[in-house]
Amino acid sequence: MIGWLRGRLAAKHPPALLVDVNGVGYECEAPMSTFYGLPETGAEVTLRTHLVVREDAHVLYAFGTEAERRLFRSLLKVSGVGPKIALGILSGISIDDFLVAVEAQDPEPLVRVPGVGRKTAERVLIDLRDRVRDLGGGPSAPAPAAGQSGSAQQEAFAALVALGYKPAEVTRLLKGAGEEGASVEELIRRALRAAAG
Repeated sequence: MIGWLRGRLAAKHPPALLVDVNGVGYECEAPMSTFYGLPETGAEVTLRTHLVVREDAHVLYAFGTEAERRLFRSLLKVSGVGPKIALGILSGISIDDFLVAVEAQDPEPLVRVPGVGRKTAERVLIDLRDRVRDLGGGPSAPAPAAGQSGSAQQEAFAALVALGYKPAEVTRLLKGAGEEGASVEELIRRALRAAAG
């Protein structure tokens, strides 16, 4: 099992990133909560990881904090929740808001996440009710300084579609989130807030 990676951030295209560890490039998938805290491409980064072995692939998931990884692993233990839904939940709701929803047994914040229906949300709340204190962690990582690329809107669009949003909905969300000079991460953050609102 690969527990963590420390190396140079070679590329980041939400939800995928590439970390160069002594000449070996590790492709990872990460929730948007992790992307918000990533440094600029080329900087050193340390990420906690979780390896999912499937019949057709080995997929490495990366997290900026131990609390994110712990929640991801707990979500994978819930029947009907796979890595894609777990990433979607981490991308669409903060850990603190998730913990509040579990303590209150309120499925509404989870139902707003693409791919999470009411039955799945209720199952998550019931399964994690007794483990909510174990899931608590530090606050989410802060957003990085904006680094605008010419195709920020396109990258944000691709990332949101990869998270399960429909293209028409992504277009609507990005119209409301668009601002000249906003980074990909900031556009995605604003779009996710608008979707959750």
